[in-house]
Parts: sequence; C-alpha cells; structure tokens
Amino acid sequence: MIPFLNLREINSVYQKQLIEACTRVIESGWYIGGNELSCFESEFATYCGSEHCIGVANGLDALTLTLRAWKELGKLKEGDEVIVPSNTYIASILAITENRLRPILVEPDPLSYNLCPEKTAAAITPNTRAIVAVHLYGQLAPMPEIMALAEQHNLLVLEDAAQAHGASIAGRKAGNWGHAAGFSFYPGKNLGALGDAGAITTNDAELTKTIRALGNYGSHKKYENLYQGVNSRLDEIQAAMLTVKLKHLDADTARRQAIALAYAQGINNPIIAQPISSDSSLASLESHVFHLYVVRTEQRQALQEHLNAAGIQTLIHYPIPPHQQRAYQEWNQRSYPLTEAIHREVLSLPISPVMTDEEVTAVIHACNAFSATE
Repeated sequence: MIPFLNLREINSVYQKQLIEACTRVIESGWYIGGNELSCFESEFATYCGSEHCIGVANGLDALTLTLRAWKELGKLKEGDEVIVPSNTYIASILAITENRLRPILVEPDPLSYNLCPEKTAAAITPNTRAIVAVHLYGQLAPMPEIMALAEQHNLLVLEDAAQAHGASIAGRKAGNWGHAAGFSFYPGKNLGALGDAGAITTNDAELTKTIRALGNYGSHKKYENLYQGVNSRLDEIQAAMLTVKLKHLDADTARRQAIALAYAQGINNPIIAQPISSDSSLASLESHVFHLYVVRTEQRQALQEHLNAAGIQTLIHYPIPPHQQRAYQEWNQRSYPLTEAIHREVLSLPISPVMTDEEVTAVIHACNAFSATE
C-alpha cells in the first residue's frame, strides 16, 4: 500500500537530529518558555520575512488569539463582520465565532479554491472589519489583490497559513503579507512538530505583546494579569523539533513541487481535474507548496475505491462544508453551490517528500487506468 502520508518515514530522515534536540531539552531542565522557543521563533520569523513570531499551542489558537488581541486593542469589537472562504476547514471559522465576530462566508475562486478578489469586494459592507485569507491546500491566496482591497477599505487581514509554510508570491512568503498570520505545525503539515504546535507571525510589536500576554493567562508580568487570558504555549521540545525540521523545509517543498508537476504532466484522465495544468513548470510553482494535491471528479467514490484496490491510500479534504455542519446548524439551509460541489468531489492523492519515483509513477498509472464505468 502506498500510504497517504508516512509520518514515521518522514521523521526518520531527521531522527538523529531530533533525538539530539530532544536530549538537549531534557538535559537543560527547562521545558517551557526557554531558549529553544526563542531560537525557533527567531528563525521562523526570519524564514517568513516577518519581524515577530509568537509560538502557541496549535494552529486554531494562532487564529483565535490574533483576533482576540485585535479586540483587546480596540481594532475589532463583538459583532464585526469578518470575510472568510465558505469552503475552508472549519478552524478558520471557529476562530471567528469564538471571538463573537460574524463570519461572512464567500464562495471561492473556481480554479484555486481560494478567496476570489471580486467576490470578496462584493461582500464588503460598512460592518466589515477583517478578512481571513486562507491559503488552502498550500497555495497562497491572491494576496496583492486582497491587501489592496484591505487598504482601500481599512480592513485587517489575517492569513490562515496553516497549510502554506514557505509558499510565496514574488519572493514574499506566507506569513508576511497580512497584518498577522496563523500557522499550524500539526504533525502532518509540511513543517510538522511531533505533537500539536502553532505560531503567529506579524510585523506589529504591539500586537505581539498583546498575544504573548493573552496566551500566558493574560499576563505580561508574573502574577499580574491584564486580560482574561488562556494557556497557549509552544513548549521547548516541540520548538526544538521544529528548529531541526525548518532547516529542511525548502528541500522538502521542492520535492513536493516536483511530485505535483509529475502528477500534472502524467495524469491525463479527462475525468480527473487537477489543481495545476500540465504545462506548468517548477519555476511557476512558488505560490503553491502542495500540502495537499487535490484532484476533483464527479466520480469521487469510484475513483477512491479504484485507487484503494490498486494499493493507493487517498483522503478527502473535506467531506462536509462548514455551513452544513451541525456546529453551525443556523446556516444549514444556506446554499453555496460551488463550495458544496468542491466538498462533494475533491480527493487528495498521496504527496510527501519521502515518496519514491516508483510510487509517484504507480499513482499516475492508476489514475489513468480509472474509468467512470467502474
């Protein structure tokens, strides 16, 4: 079986360095808020091109705490509207509603599945205060256009960069486009920890200070609490693991992009729509780091069964759109036709830096052998 993602094999590449880093933390006797965290925050900020990085417990906290900090700073207030793609993973929306802000769901661009500037502009009202720009599947949203809209309407922009570590447009990376960005380092991410972890990047020193306090029980100074905060911290061991893996991220990304290009050029089944065209080149792929390689077909179940029979594991990201979830049952009667079609038809093929050329070829051949009559 070709696994969708073999985390054991991925981490075995760095096993010696990871063990050394873990040992260093254990022997230090300092496990929260120490040198390992400071080192990772500095290196990841530099990598993204941002001035500040704040380690937090997970990607959802990264989004939630940023919006909360903007409320504490008076830049947002309860009930303000926040534009967000209707086809995103639910975490993007949970962060908004957790802060008692109002999500405005916008249908995506039909090709990239990211925010469409025209539809985003049409959704802006006098109550709009922010945009959550989700870089879905590892592809940067159209940030130059989104930032131009934000400047025109005086809106905050929060990048949901949970899947887009290292993606860039004109050399400017995810995490350095919006006013802030939230990252997840969940183990399956392109830059994955060995447990839950997340971070926020920003160029705003005041926002950084506020987020740090909010994630530390609302405290900027021991036993003094400015806010009713939470406990959301990136611990020393996970920070050390991430520092090791960050050094290899660009090489891993290059391998993902090479596999994506092989898929695009090799899969020629007209039943299967692909995220990039066959005439793409590696040079044209800087905006997409392929956290996922997502194809689309009206015959999804049959294709998934066909690939499984061929020994290829696939996953569905994501089967149920946010507006049809029970958690948001007040939205269940809404209609977002493109979003619903996307969630009904997408299928994620295996892609990871440890896939062999033979495995990639096997996936291509199996996809080309699929027919709608199966």
